[in-house]
Amino acid sequence: MTEAVEYDVVVLGGGPAGENIVDRTRAAGLSTALVESELVGGECSYWACVPSKALLRPALARADARRVPGLAGAVGGPLDAAAVFAHRDYWTGNWKDDGQIDWIDSTGAHVYRGHGRLYGVRKVAVTSPEGEHHVLSARHAVVVATGTRAVIPELPGIAGARPWTSREATSAQAAPGRLLVVGGSVVAAEMATAWQALGSQVTVLVRGPGLLPRMEPFAGELVAEALREAGAVVRTGVEVEAVVRDGSTGPVTVVLAGGETLEGDELLMATGRAPRTEDIGLDTVGLTPGGWIDVDESCRVPGHDWLYAVGDVNHRALVTHQGKYQARIAGAAIVARAAGAALDTAPWGAHAATADTRALPQAVFTDPEAAAVGLTLAEAERAGHRVRAVDHDLGKVTGAGLYADGYRGRARMVVDLDREVLLGVTFVGPGAAELLHAATITVAAQVPIERLWHAVPAFPTMSEVWLRLLEAYRG
Repeated sequence: MTEAVEYDVVVLGGGPAGENIVDRTRAAGLSTALVESELVGGECSYWACVPSKALLRPALARADARRVPGLAGAVGGPLDAAAVFAHRDYWTGNWKDDGQIDWIDSTGAHVYRGHGRLYGVRKVAVTSPEGEHHVLSARHAVVVATGTRAVIPELPGIAGARPWTSREATSAQAAPGRLLVVGGSVVAAEMATAWQALGSQVTVLVRGPGLLPRMEPFAGELVAEALREAGAVVRTGVEVEAVVRDGSTGPVTVVLAGGETLEGDELLMATGRAPRTEDIGLDTVGLTPGGWIDVDESCRVPGHDWLYAVGDVNHRALVTHQGKYQARIAGAAIVARAAGAALDTAPWGAHAATADTRALPQAVFTDPEAAAVGLTLAEAERAGHRVRAVDHDLGKVTGAGLYADGYRGRARMVVDLDREVLLGVTFVGPGAAELLHAATITVAAQVPIERLWHAVPAFPTMSEVWLRLLEAYRG
């Protein structure tokens, strides 16, 4: 190894969370190095959030247009798949990270391309694609932001079946004739929506009782209903026991418990994520390779006053926007500690990632969209809160009826009866994702219901659902 190059902060992983650490530490004048083994911008930019939404937006826009009088008859044909793929490729930079590198360079941070590993306390060893070796030393902090990878369960025949993961599902250049999707996650629901709209015959196989199990049950029910109406097959309570694929390009067959078989042209395994920590040197600092990295509220690893972990790798909240939020919190904590300043790690303090557990928002871009923040009714009850769920048919709001003929949707707020604040809110329906941030502010700020009563929604918008929910609660 060469002599160590010293920086104030070394960031291992160049996805959105890692980039936000760079942004915060460089803005404070700390020297920062970023290590990335693939593309700067990470999973979200190239194989997840960005390409998936580029695939989904035409599908959702067409579905919305088909519900608008005077327009429905003009959008009866298929999507222009080539144009959709070209638009997706544009938004991924054709899987090149030149733009991201330009931004990193503008901050004054230094990028090391290659595989990085912790190399003992405050050090990271980097091996470049050309075989060069570097050792980076951190005066103040090393931040692990290596994210997650798709989990493919160990099933008989799976190794030779070449299943899709989220990466292949978001980057494919042609719609398979028949796509089998295993799982009920956000990836499963969104990719089923996209590829059914792009011309595939989609079959979704869910082991559990429904789609989107981390949301209110009605969210998955409404999404499954819409998928079926679009021509997809959604089956719940089924278990895949084996996979068979002969040859390099032939069809793939899944074997269900009980012996039933289903055949497709491609198989997407949307069955969870695992941390990318198996080969980043955790063992050199007394941590377990391959595991999630536990952190405190400032995203620092207990027992290691120099080590932080942000984003999916700490398992607090596996969504991009929350990883970026954690990076802002951790970046502020690193800067404060470097300056010898006191930290505010109390709930909602400047150095506490409280929203991870109390106001976590998520939007699912299916048709209908599903959006939620905070706790579901079941989660609130399990946590011991005295709560009441208030529901409203979103389709009965004037703004929703004007948005689309036959609008179907639902809204729920979960009220803490002791404090009369909201612990969670869920919206399901076309365009519902744009309602989410108002709910996020309400939950994060713990706005009392008596004050919400004075937040008047404009007429005729879908946001009038807030008034209907409050009326139902107040009686």
